[in-house]
Amino acid sequence: MRVTVQRVLEASCVVDNKVVSKISKGFMLLIGFTHEDTIENVKKMCKKIANMRIFEDINEKMNLSIKDVSGEILAISQFTLYADSSQGNRPSFINSMKSELANSLYLEMIKILNEEYQIPTKGGVFGAHMYLHPVCDGPVTINLEF
Repeated sequence: MRVTVQRVLEASCVVDNKVVSKISKGFMLLIGFTHEDTIENVKKMCKKIANMRIFEDINEKMNLSIKDVSGEILAISQFTLYADSSQGNRPSFINSMKSELANSLYLEMIKILNEEYQIPTKGGVFGAHMYLHPVCDGPVTINLEF
């Protein structure tokens, strides 16, 4: 499982010229699953994301979590995080999890962040062509993998 965490001032997801999700201060997550991923990977990743201290405190040190700043999350499934471009010019996506299984883990991740960690989390439209509009803060971008 790979997740790219971007600290944002706001972010939105547009599908078919309609805003389907919008958040204010928080994280935009780009989430990729591979064949071996399980719900245990998702739970571990959710815990890491909920407790990551990458927001600045009054001393401008990254000491605050998303919960500390009452932040929100925009979670976007992105199978291209498992692109293999080691051969040729066209990436292979054979390392990406099949869409039915990936969608199930993706929806479970949103549910865990909302319910267990009490972080308002919205999603994109799984499998749709999406336009993302993050306003990156910093920029701070962290790549996580389990």
